[in-house]
Amino acid sequence: MKKSWLRLAFPIIILLIILIGIIITLTARVDPEVPVVDPISHFAYHLNIDTLDIEYGEVKKNQNLSEILAPLVSMQTIDRIARTTRSVFDVRKIRPGNRYAVVTTRDSLKRPLYFIYEITDTDFVVYDFRDSLHIYRDEKVVTKTIKSATGTISSSLWNAFVDHGLDINLALKMSDVYAWTIDFYGLQKGDNFNVIYEELSIDTIPAGVGNILASRFESSGHDFFAFYFEQDSVGTYFDELAQSLQRTFLKAPLRFSRISSRFSHSRKHPILKISRPHHGVDYAAPSGTPVVALGDGKVTEARWNGGFGRFVRIRHNSVYSTGYGHLSKYGSGIKAGTYVKQGDVIGYVGSSGLSTGPHLDFRVYKNNSPVDPLKMESPPAEPVDTANLNVYNALMKTMIAKLDSIH
Repeated sequence: MKKSWLRLAFPIIILLIILIGIIITLTARVDPEVPVVDPISHFAYHLNIDTLDIEYGEVKKNQNLSEILAPLVSMQTIDRIARTTRSVFDVRKIRPGNRYAVVTTRDSLKRPLYFIYEITDTDFVVYDFRDSLHIYRDEKVVTKTIKSATGTISSSLWNAFVDHGLDINLALKMSDVYAWTIDFYGLQKGDNFNVIYEELSIDTIPAGVGNILASRFESSGHDFFAFYFEQDSVGTYFDELAQSLQRTFLKAPLRFSRISSRFSHSRKHPILKISRPHHGVDYAAPSGTPVVALGDGKVTEARWNGGFGRFVRIRHNSVYSTGYGHLSKYGSGIKAGTYVKQGDVIGYVGSSGLSTGPHLDFRVYKNNSPVDPLKMESPPAEPVDTANLNVYNALMKTMIAKLDSIH
């Protein structure tokens, strides 16, 4: 009986073994329709370093290029670099803290093939040692990603960006875009904004904010629009009526401060304790805050001016001039006779002269008579060219729809 059962079971066992083998074979077989993907090539500084090694370093204090290169190449090569490659990059301009890279062969010899020094976050210089010395400059690829953001003001633009976890550089960009049209020192609780902008990255590392492409800022119940538009290869900002947001003068000479005293014909002086005119606006800000020129012009004064302390006066045209008092120091190169452009740093907030604390005493003169800076009208720059209006209007409508969709 037992032998009979074994004779019947044996063929079944053999058949199961064969079937299992077939299943294993089918499972292990590569599907011919699934492509075999080659490994992704590894690039650095636009060089293919798949089969090479790369090591990074940082220039140390008082370190020069000769000291860095000495373990890599001969002194003759270093001397040749110093003597003959200045037109591409002057090796005396390497700076402590800047990064460099050494690319070598991937073997026991570790023969140096390239040395790369990063001049800025984007610009670098390459020393190619492979055959004969070759040196050239190049730029990293900057990737732009379109982003959007929205926020509501509770106390200030700066705090709104912090509260919403937004890049502070975007706040600075917005203050530049709206410098001629919105007084950011007079924002009210509940003011809000929507913005579409470029986020920059270099080698997948965040690198700040590019252009603001479109923005709507609601302040005191009024919508202020800004749209980036290029004409003749020059980009600037325009509103919903195709008018330029740029003005002859900036709205204020410094960023993110508060007004501590306004224009008045009679104000009790905080030190002298007497009432007298205060024909300017005081902006309270930390000592050292940069103060910028309200517009293009010529510096007519950069000197100690009694109670004003360190004082700068700029003549912008035959009608307007501006004054900046209580500075801690002057901007680089600022002296009488210097020509400045709008936005140039002409000094830094301080407490020189008759002052109870760091602030800027800012004055505007029209035909040599003081006027209230907060009520001064500034004529707009040129609008969108008539020939470009159709293109601009189409862009504007698209951007408004996108701004409305931000939540």
